[in-house]
Amino acid sequence: MISFRNITLDYADKRVLDNFSLDLPTDGITCLHGPSGCGKTTLLRLIAGLAAPASGTITELPKKPALLFQENRLLPHLTARENIAAVLENAIVGDVPPRVPPADVADRWLERVGLLADAHLRPIELSGGMRRRVALARALAYGGDFLLLDKPFTGLDTALITKMAALIRETATPALVVMHAQDEINLLSDRVLKVTGPPLTLRYT
Repeated sequence: MISFRNITLDYADKRVLDNFSLDLPTDGITCLHGPSGCGKTTLLRLIAGLAAPASGTITELPKKPALLFQENRLLPHLTARENIAAVLENAIVGDVPPRVPPADVADRWLERVGLLADAHLRPIELSGGMRRRVALARALAYGGDFLLLDKPFTGLDTALITKMAALIRETATPALVVMHAQDEINLLSDRVLKVTGPPLTLRYT
């Protein structure tokens, strides 16, 4: 369990978490479901170490979280292959030995998301859905021990959503996923945490 105890966090004059406590399972796939702006992304950022609470404690954080932001955050001057390879230079990726060149690992993941033929293209040359798949492939390729996925299926059609959900499950990596669409939640999640806010609050109905 990742344990949040009495967490308070403000952005400017907005209180996003107010004495918030939660025991978050670290097995299977947990979905965070709630209205936009309620604090879901902030929870992911706390786990990733990109935000720090003003007060309270967080224990049992994953050692190597892999984060997929709401935005793709691809480097515009790099190709799809290079964007993935860039995070692998100093990483041991799952069961792939570190002696495997990062570009080869990148190609393996691009093939799995259906984009190997587009490996040489830069983000500006890809559609929105293609960019999303590159960003997802990069997060999965990183080989983290816990996935933090913020709206992973943005811009994808139903067939691609089904394929990407299966790919996420195939990694067998515990995950916390922010999603809104009920059909996507049904497809991917093992459990759902319904939330509202701000400040972020669990809903039990």
